[in-house]
Amino acid sequence: MPELPEVETVVRGLRPLLVGRTFARVRTFAPPTSIEVSSTLRRRKLDRALPGRTILQISRRGKNILIALSGDTTLWVHLKMTGKFRYVEPSAPRDKHDLVTFDFAPHGDREFRQLRFHDYRRFGRLRLYPDDELWRQDGLADLGPEPLEISSDDFISLCRRRARMVKPALLDQTFLAGIGNLYADEALHAARIHPTRLTSSLSRRKLVELHSHIQRILRQSIKHMGTTVFSFAHLNDESGSFQNFLNVYGREGGPCRFCEGKIVRVKMGARSAHYCPRCQRDR
Repeated sequence: MPELPEVETVVRGLRPLLVGRTFARVRTFAPPTSIEVSSTLRRRKLDRALPGRTILQISRRGKNILIALSGDTTLWVHLKMTGKFRYVEPSAPRDKHDLVTFDFAPHGDREFRQLRFHDYRRFGRLRLYPDDELWRQDGLADLGPEPLEISSDDFISLCRRRARMVKPALLDQTFLAGIGNLYADEALHAARIHPTRLTSSLSRRKLVELHSHIQRILRQSIKHMGTTVFSFAHLNDESGSFQNFLNVYGREGGPCRFCEGKIVRVKMGARSAHYCPRCQRDR
């Protein structure tokens, strides 16, 4: 699933293309579970509710894309596993996995192109809500702090709030919003912390170090437009390149770049963890 750097890359790609544009026509080919329109909106279907609305801003919260629209509404997008956007000529053949197409009204000298939401596994979600309802929705209301915004002191307080294993804590979106398996593994390896260590057992120095590595790695990945290891691609199927800098994720059996020990992959509940047993001791 795209994590914070990948979603931020998508947002930064969409902004210069779409802010200021007005929806002219929307067509949906998605299953009903993929699209949700608030029951309080007069027009209950996306293809009727969006035309005439102008895109005011595009932002990110955790792994969510928030497209602020005129009329005090927001189009809330979650890419899930394989969702992506394409900005193409309207004459381009529609792929069977292009689930929503968005046409825009003419706007200055901007080229006439069509935005398409593509998702071959169909787990992605597009939801339209009035702004006064948006932040009460599950998946937004319960999000934790942004990893790139939280201070080291607040991060330490968060970790010491209750004892829990550090890897599952980092994956918990109510703890920190936007980190997934890949970046949790990379940050813990950089900080030399075993994924099963309890947050309460880590010294203040170690937590400051972990906080610093989380922010450094996320920023570095954003600079390289995210990580493409399976299906992630940002606008128009462009790949990220941060996979070239991974130290543990996806490298089980390979040598640790720090100590030459062997990287292992173990199951942790429904997820997995990649780490170096020599660098990341469990006590």
